[in-house]
Parts: sequence; C-alpha cells; structure tokens
Amino acid sequence: MVAAVALVVVAVVAMSLGRFSVSAWHVLQILGAEVLPTGGDFTDPERTVVVLIRLPRILLAVLVGGGLGIAGAALQATFRNPLVSPEIIGVSAGASLGGALALFLGLGSFFLVGGAFAFGLAALGLLFVLTMGRSGTPMLMVVLGGVVVGSFFSALVGLVTYFADPLTTLPAIVFWLLGSLATATFAKVAVAVAPILGGAAVLLLLRWRINVLSLGDEEATSVGLRPGRMRWVILLASALVVAGAVAVSGVVGWVGLVIPHLARIWVGPDHRVLLPVSFLVGAVYLVVIDTVARTASGGEIPLGVLTALIGAPVFFWLLRRNRDRIWDHA
Repeated sequence: MVAAVALVVVAVVAMSLGRFSVSAWHVLQILGAEVLPTGGDFTDPERTVVVLIRLPRILLAVLVGGGLGIAGAALQATFRNPLVSPEIIGVSAGASLGGALALFLGLGSFFLVGGAFAFGLAALGLLFVLTMGRSGTPMLMVVLGGVVVGSFFSALVGLVTYFADPLTTLPAIVFWLLGSLATATFAKVAVAVAPILGGAAVLLLLRWRINVLSLGDEEATSVGLRPGRMRWVILLASALVVAGAVAVSGVVGWVGLVIPHLARIWVGPDHRVLLPVSFLVGAVYLVVIDTVARTASGGEIPLGVLTALIGAPVFFWLLRRNRDRIWDHA
C-alpha cells in the first residue's frame, strides 16, 4: 500500500518537473479532466506537455522499472542466488542485437521494437536448445548457458557497431544501447503492456510455487512440484518481461539486480509479498531515475549510465550490510 501511494506521488511530481514546469495541482487537474469532463485553470500548452509528452514517459518508466524489478526477484528465487539478474539468461543481449540491427538497417521504430522483442525470445530459445536433454536441467547449466548466449549476442552487437556509420547510425545505436525513454509514446506503451504485464501476471500467479522453489528441489518435489518444468515457466515469463522492457527502452541494467534486494530488506523473503513490492519499488525507482535523466542537464542522460552509477555502489553497500542475512531466510 505504501509503495503504491509512493508511486502515485512520485509520478505526479515527475510530471510536474521539466524545462516547462507545471504545478502538481495543475497536473492533477489535467489528469482528472482526461477522465471526467471537469474544468480547470490549466492552459493548453500545460495539457499538451503533461498528457502527450510526460504521461507516456511515466507509464513506460513504470512498466520497465516494475517489470525488471519483479523479473529479478523471481529469477533470484528460482536460481537461489542473490547475484542473478535478468541479464544472466542472455535475453537482454539478444534484444540488444535486434534493436541494434534495426537501427543499423535504418528501419523504423516498429521494426526496432519488434526486432528487439524477437531476438530477445530467440536468445531464450537458444538457451533452451543449449540445455535441453539434460536430466533435470541443473541450475548451473542454465546459468552457464545464459552466460554463453549473452556473450554470443553481445559479440554480434559489437560486430554491428563496428560496421555502423560513425557519423549517422553508430551514435544512434550507442545511445539506444545505453537506455532511454526519450522517445516514449502511447504506441510504445501499448507495445510494452502485453509482454511486461503478461509476464508479471504469470510470476504473480506462481508466487506460492516460487516460495517453494526457493527452498530447494527436494522440498519442491516433496510437495508435488516438478522443479525443472516450473523453472522454465518462470524463465519464459521473465524473458517475456525483459524482452518487452528492452524493446521499448534499450538496455537498463542493475534494476533487476538491486531492486529485489531493497524490497527483500523492506518486506522480507516471502515472495507472495516480495514480488508485487519489487514491481512497485522498481517502478518508483525508474520514474525517479528518468526524471533526473531529463532534468539534470541540458540534454538527456542515458538511463543505463545513471542506473549503473547508482546501482553499483548501492549493491556493494547492500552486500556489506547484509552479507550474513540477506538470503539466510529465503
């Protein structure tokens, strides 16, 4: 409840901030007028800035941050490893290749989003091929397979940037890879809604089973679960979330690694509570980061740069502060 209220407050404040300042009261009036035919003392330029520019950007930040947060929490529980993040299964690297190829070939935004999504799923398919046939699909094999898939697609991204025109396509590819919500539109929000909320809904429905999986395979088997099959369902749902996020925002690292730890410290390791809280905390976090990215300087600071600058020291502090108890009761 507290996290949901915080998200609403942060979103309203974020919509009021920017080069064209709009008061928080006017933001509420404008949003209210979009739902009910009520009047207000706001101006048309204020409405245009809030509804057409900042609202889709805030919605996209909520979807991307929340999706990465809940996917990270589910993966850490599934692999019983607090250092696992959505990037570990190689989906982010695969989605990066799809987006980089679309920019390299000069295709439109539809192909950029579609390519990132398609290659993200292709990375998951390759991971499945690498690990299929292994009895029980050991967690270590999946992790190593994810490292291989991620490295392979990262190398292909490097190849694309090597051949890109340094005056035209290369800057666009590099900026996209660093993560940004500057081109947010309602069309992109519509694209992100289905995979991110769909994958997140599956994870929420499985939160009881994720609790059991986090205890180990023997405990899961003893209560009638099939750990191998359940892990693949969770992996597929997480990959859907991550591919959808990368497709509309580029690569935004560290969110899926740091946010679950902050949420776990706050509400504990019970995934019935931890998963929804991770979604809300991730959403709040990325709305704040994106607001800083577009207001701290005259230009846009890439999201990936800010999340890394903040995420690395925060994660180090979390490890130092909680190294003996952060996972003891998971």
